[in-house]
Amino acid sequence: MSAPASSRGEPITECRQLAGWLEAGGKPKPAWRIGTEHEKFAYRLSDLRPLPFEGPDGIGALLRGLTRFGWQEVVEDGNLIALTKGAANISLEPGGQVELSGAPLESLHQTCAEVNEHLDQVRTINQELGIGMIGLGMQPKWPRDQIPWMPKARYRIMGRYMPTRGNLGLDMMTRTCTVQVNLDFADEADMVRKFRVGLALQPVATALFANSPFTDGKPNGFQSFRSQIWTDTDSDRCGDLPFVFEDGFGYERYVDYALDVPMYFVYRDGRYIDVAGRSFRAFMAGKLPELPGERPLMTDWTDHLTTLFPEVRLKRFLEMRGADGGPWRRLCALPALWVGLLYDADALDAAWTLVRDWTPAERAQLRRDVPRLGLATPWRDGTVQTLAQEVLEIARLGLRRRAQGDSGGSNETGFLDPLIAIARSGMTPADELLERFHGAWKESVDPVFTEYAY
Repeated sequence: MSAPASSRGEPITECRQLAGWLEAGGKPKPAWRIGTEHEKFAYRLSDLRPLPFEGPDGIGALLRGLTRFGWQEVVEDGNLIALTKGAANISLEPGGQVELSGAPLESLHQTCAEVNEHLDQVRTINQELGIGMIGLGMQPKWPRDQIPWMPKARYRIMGRYMPTRGNLGLDMMTRTCTVQVNLDFADEADMVRKFRVGLALQPVATALFANSPFTDGKPNGFQSFRSQIWTDTDSDRCGDLPFVFEDGFGYERYVDYALDVPMYFVYRDGRYIDVAGRSFRAFMAGKLPELPGERPLMTDWTDHLTTLFPEVRLKRFLEMRGADGGPWRRLCALPALWVGLLYDADALDAAWTLVRDWTPAERAQLRRDVPRLGLATPWRDGTVQTLAQEVLEIARLGLRRRAQGDSGGSNETGFLDPLIAIARSGMTPADELLERFHGAWKESVDPVFTEYAY
């Protein structure tokens, strides 16, 4: 989720401006960058409870502590709710999950260094405050009614609206964490191919990163319950977007889709105006009851795009959104997977060849079954485990051809090693957690907060 919006920008008078805004994201290949985002749960070491915003060991205190490292404060209604430094920011999810949105960087080596520096800074403040952090897809212990809400106005609007559209939207907001990567495209044709490959293969990423088998302190029957939650959050704005695979898909078709996704809010003069359920098309016609006669600005459009939650999201870049949060090495592995697949021409060709004959029913089956079965999901004549091995080999060769070396001359392929090990063994991170739960942990989830902490 983003920091406060800005009520500025050019007025929108016609839909062509909206498609043009997306099109302006196209970049030549030398300008392509990697933007990695990850969320993590924060908790008190004394009792493992999620942090409130207030208090000497609360989320606000954590953010204030991080300012010693050069982060600048972002304040809303008197509350410190985010930090910025250059092109990076630290923000809060509704339940106090702490998110790093990294700067656009050239290589995976730089991305991993950024993650490492951030976690070092966080650990320094955590030790002083007596708190811990962990990367999982789902809060493993505490029920939703015991998760404190963060004081952000947009979350109050979303929190009221979510229960009208599905059963698990509030769980998505307060009890899940993800890692995602934002990647560039050259032009519309390149965007379309990357979008299609990303959507088709998102369940493979979900299986490899499946890391949310616990809810309320016990197994929930899923490998990635975080992924399952999205299927019952809000069908208007979530899912795998079958129309992306239709002939003629491009910027204008995505605009048509986005215009029909109900709005949450409009930001004006420092406040969020609740327009939940209203149409952006009506806004463009000056027919919002809450803002009679007023038409949107381009910042309203960019804000609206942040409230769409498909498995791959288009802005002026593509967001890969299908993975559970996890430990440090997998935070670097997620961008490695998608950079390897999408940033090398031969790899992208191979990935498209792999998925181009998949039927809508097959794609839907993967999206339906992978959250529960993970790598063991049946797929054609085998399982997703075999598919994942093939996908990882395409990505590995793509990274090798990129030939982005670090100071020691190592290329980027090593960042895939954790995923290659998972695919070879067939044992997902969720399987590992469940094995420990039923064995050494004696059917308690409490040890996860120490053994898997950052």
